[in-house]
Amino acid sequence: MTGRTHDLAAFTSLAAIVSVSQPNALSLSTVLLSLLANQIGGVFPDIDQPTAPLWRNLPIGNIFGKAFGRVAGGHRFITHSILGVILFGIAFKSLLGFLGPILGHSDSGFIWWAFMIGLVSHLIMDCFTKEGIPLLLPLPWHFGVPPLKALRITTGKKLEQFMVFPLLFVLCGAVFAQQHRVFLSLLHSIR
Repeated sequence: MTGRTHDLAAFTSLAAIVSVSQPNALSLSTVLLSLLANQIGGVFPDIDQPTAPLWRNLPIGNIFGKAFGRVAGGHRFITHSILGVILFGIAFKSLLGFLGPILGHSDSGFIWWAFMIGLVSHLIMDCFTKEGIPLLLPLPWHFGVPPLKALRITTGKKLEQFMVFPLLFVLCGAVFAQQHRVFLSLLHSIR
C-alpha cells in the first residue's frame, strides 16, 4: 500500500478504537501527540526501505535507510512481522519513558497505544497486497488476504487508488458519523 493509504488506515483504525473504548478526559498534548504517534506508526514498518519518509527527510537519510534495510533483512521482513511489532512496541515504550520529563502531563500509555494501532494497521493493510507479509517470522511463510495471490492488490495501482483508499475514506467518515456523540464528548473533555 502507498503511504497515504497507510496514513488513512492508521487514522481510521485509531478513530474506530477510540469510539469503542471511549477514553476518559485527555489533555490536548495527549491528543496531538497520539495523532502524531499514530501516523508515525502507520508508516513505520516501511522504515526498512531507503525511500521511506523518515529517511527522505534526513540530510543523509538515504545512507541510513540502506544500512537499516540491510540490518532489517530488506523490505517486508522483520518490520512486517509479529516479532517486529513486539520490538517496535518495546522501543517506542522506552522512547516515551526517556521523553517522560519532556512530555509532562501527556498520557504516554495512550500515545503508545496510538502508535501501536497505526503499526498494526500497516501490517493488516499490507496483508491485502500481492507480496503479503511474513507475519510469523522466522517461519518463511508470507500471509495474504485473500489466500490466492492473484486476487490481491498491487501497491499504488488503480485498485488501491480508486477502490481501497475511497472505501477507507468512507469507512472513516462512517465511524465519525456513527459515533459523533463520543467524539464530541471527547472534544469537550480535553483539558
